[in-house]
Amino acid sequence: MPPKLVYQFSTVFLCSMWLLGPFAGAWFRRDCGVSRREWLLAASSLPMTLAMSSSATACFQEPVPPRKNPEFEKRLQLGLTKGLDWLVAQQTPLGHWNVDYYPTAIAALAGIALICSGSTTVQGTFSKPIRACADFLMTRCRKNGLIGDPQKDDRYTYGHGFAMLFLSQVLGEEEDAERRKELTDVLDRAIVFSGRAQTKAGGWGYVSGEQEDFDEGSTTVTQVQGLRACRNAGLVVPKKVIDDAIQYIYKCKNKDGGISYSSSSLGDSRPPITAAALAALYNAGDDQSPHIPEMWAYAKRTLHDCNGNQYGHWHYTYLYYSQVVYRQGDAEWLPFRAKLFRRILDQQKPNGSWDSGEVDAIYATACNLIILQLDHGLLPIYQR
Repeated sequence: MPPKLVYQFSTVFLCSMWLLGPFAGAWFRRDCGVSRREWLLAASSLPMTLAMSSSATACFQEPVPPRKNPEFEKRLQLGLTKGLDWLVAQQTPLGHWNVDYYPTAIAALAGIALICSGSTTVQGTFSKPIRACADFLMTRCRKNGLIGDPQKDDRYTYGHGFAMLFLSQVLGEEEDAERRKELTDVLDRAIVFSGRAQTKAGGWGYVSGEQEDFDEGSTTVTQVQGLRACRNAGLVVPKKVIDDAIQYIYKCKNKDGGISYSSSSLGDSRPPITAAALAALYNAGDDQSPHIPEMWAYAKRTLHDCNGNQYGHWHYTYLYYSQVVYRQGDAEWLPFRAKLFRRILDQQKPNGSWDSGEVDAIYATACNLIILQLDHGLLPIYQR
């Protein structure tokens, strides 16, 4: 068959599979022996295939010009390898990382960074560290559903949200029926805890709303992403919990498009929380809201230069802002990516880690590794 016809046939087939969505994916993986991760990799390349399909003949006549600098991509891959290896080397035999603050949150973030590399609990270079991390976090789940230790962590909702995000990604790859059952039980109870921990205003604070009716933006976003990731994994998340959280975010929105720190202190817009809120709204499926353009304009105006140091919490800020820019498409993402990634790599230490003046080197390294692997498109929660 001529190359042009082969290409056109392949395009029609992939388009059909894409339109049929998860049903086609399940059939294809079952009958052809393709893993869920391999299916996601193939699906993530489909937009490029579709973009090329209108000029199939030209594609076979001349190569598509590269959109990324090959030398920089080599440097990026080297930085990723060193960073991931360093992160794994710091993990304890029990699956966690020895840190002074936020032990649950940092373990989950480190686990997410490892999953972003393409490994799972059952395959890949980092399968054993990922499984150990999952085991550790599962043992942190309490009878009331909280994943964390309120006696040692006075801001345990961060850890709870990030743990839901990580474990839900693990659930999607787990092949052992008994272990899937255990993970599902942990996450079902975690979802219930999040619902009960929500404040009257619809947000979340550093601790459960049953303990203290105080809310703020950064913990709210962590809960929304964790809950959405659970829903993506097939678990039941009450719609009202998400709807109330969305309305909470809009309640905190100011006239300049920025989001306030808390519903109890409106008027002072915070760029980091605005970026995080945007990412959460995209995850919640509210990306067509009339509020989004104003929030995006504010975030871009205050954060797009990649400095953001004047606002504090740089790693937290760009962990979320990078997700927001990536969602805008390659016209916005690729120039920003080059600038942001270069800054991150320039600050990497010879041993592969990054320093953080706010939390811990494990935290900074995990956040940076997630950002640098964001457009691999392997985690559903970060996909466009």
